[in-house]
Amino acid sequence: MSQRRRKLSDQVIVITGATSGIGLTTARLAAARGARLVLGARNGVALLLLANELSGHGGGVEILELDVADSSAMDRLGQAAITRFGRIDTWINNAGASIYGRNEDILLADQHRLFQTNFWGVVNGSLTALRHMKASGGTLINLGSELSDRAVPLQGVYSASKHAVKAYTESLRMELEKDGSPLSVTLIKPAAIDTPFTLHAKNYMDKEPALPPPLYAPEVAAKAILYAAEHAQRDVYVGAASRLMSSLAFYMPRLLDHYMKGTMFGQQKRADDVQPLRTDALYQPNGSELLQNSGGRNGKALRHAPYTALAQRSKPLTIAALLGTAALAVWAVSSRAASVPGQEPGR
Repeated sequence: MSQRRRKLSDQVIVITGATSGIGLTTARLAAARGARLVLGARNGVALLLLANELSGHGGGVEILELDVADSSAMDRLGQAAITRFGRIDTWINNAGASIYGRNEDILLADQHRLFQTNFWGVVNGSLTALRHMKASGGTLINLGSELSDRAVPLQGVYSASKHAVKAYTESLRMELEKDGSPLSVTLIKPAAIDTPFTLHAKNYMDKEPALPPPLYAPEVAAKAILYAAEHAQRDVYVGAASRLMSSLAFYMPRLLDHYMKGTMFGQQKRADDVQPLRTDALYQPNGSELLQNSGGRNGKALRHAPYTALAQRSKPLTIAALLGTAALAVWAVSSRAASVPGQEPGR
């Protein structure tokens, strides 16, 4: 997975979910570095505004209004890239949505719709990318989550969809490697990112949803994605928090159960308000501000992720960082879990 790719300034990059959050930030950073972009999203007005914004960077922008759940629309997105630029170097399956609430309360129709976007959207995009890139090579980047390795309460369906994305991505990677394809496959696992994620989520709770700390700026995820576009990698944990959750889920799952029972029901609800009348973006774009990449946490998001930079660039340093962060995680979680009344020892 160490094969190098074209520099961003010479790449043609396809991004879904390009008008908000991580997708929007990734598009802006890639355009600033001269990449040619093919952008897909459901909000046609936002796409037009974004194309106009990025047109001065010189790389060129093609847009297509689409829903990633529609496989034929994804085929059109791939063909638009070939027609306009002649090839695809990196394909980024970024579009996603969430639902907050207890599993037993969420309508099955809403659960199916979330999977249409989060899982089948990745499948549709991946298969389109394969048709255009399997022989010529490049990078397929799928957006998973820290919840690809560990589920949390109140976001059970979202967690399940990200587990599915991980499984599909890993299976596809092995099949391509068996075929000797030069197309590499990367799974990105961001920790909580300060995007409009909660504003777009459907909410069944009595209060507005919130992301638990630590929170990272969307630029942290976008930079990690674009580094993976130039340097083929297997998995990328965006933020030490993501790596810690994965490690604890593997080594200390029962202790993590106890910790989450004591913290996640409160940390995923805003304490300062009750749920207002609101819309969500599960079925169609909602009325939130156009081209919004941040969730508006007033500078509380971390703007750097030293762990991710080390892990992507230096193997010896990665090993040292993993040992140090794992030791810190065991101490921190053990201390907090012990302070929650009624918990039994982890097993």
